[in-house]
Amino acid sequence: MAKRTRIISPDVPEPPPQRWSNCLRVGDMLFISGMVARNGDRIEGADEYEQARVIFGKIRHLVEAAGGKVDDVVKITVFLTNIRNNTKVWKARAEVFSGDFPASTLVEVRALASPDILVEIEAIAIVGSSS
Repeated sequence: MAKRTRIISPDVPEPPPQRWSNCLRVGDMLFISGMVARNGDRIEGADEYEQARVIFGKIRHLVEAAGGKVDDVVKITVFLTNIRNNTKVWKARAEVFSGDFPASTLVEVRALASPDILVEIEAIAIVGSSS
């Protein structure tokens, strides 16, 4: 049985204790919680494109902290408050991934954690899968 390990990156703020883990590794699989563009008490990015860039950066940092590469991400789920702006997220995604893009799910939601959060993205990666 594979051991579960919490992955921490100095570039991704950790949640308060006993809330959630940003990233758990089980064997070679990484499970990355829904990331938003929050940095302390403020949200970085005025639109879906800018917020998605920040989020994909956090995902990259967590995968790299586990010894992987961003192209090891095999699945993302994107939550948007306005699905008509999905192309802004895809533009940011195209700046991050190469080759075969991750399997993706897009979901419109009524609201996220605060009104200024427009995008939340969760990911699954398999370390070494892109090599």
